[in-house]
Amino acid sequence: MNVIVNHTSMQPVYEQIVCQIKEKIIQGELIEETLLPSVRTLAKEIKVSALTVKKAYDQLEAEGFVITVHGKGSYVASANQAQLLEEKKKEVETEFEQAIRKARSCGMEETEIRALFEIVLEDT
Repeated sequence: MNVIVNHTSMQPVYEQIVCQIKEKIIQGELIEETLLPSVRTLAKEIKVSALTVKKAYDQLEAEGFVITVHGKGSYVASANQAQLLEEKKKEVETEFEQAIRKARSCGMEETEIRALFEIVLEDT
């Protein structure tokens, strides 16, 4: 599996793994019942501790993206469309927040930001 870890990022490594696997599931690159690499295999591939990968897999399982069968491995869980949609909405919200912070850092007022949003919304 192609997971890229940035060791200089402020985001913890396990969160980077979680985000990338979630993205692959949401985009349909990893489909239901796909076997994920074992904890040790993925840890070796991306050169991190097995405990880091285990923590990522545990979080993915807690969020309902992965099912782990003891002795058999971790599999992509059945697609919960409502959950996938909620994840996509969170991504959009995060991007909006970043855009608003950037606009404010440029000195834009709230009315200017809203007007710009309306213009962009009309053009798409």
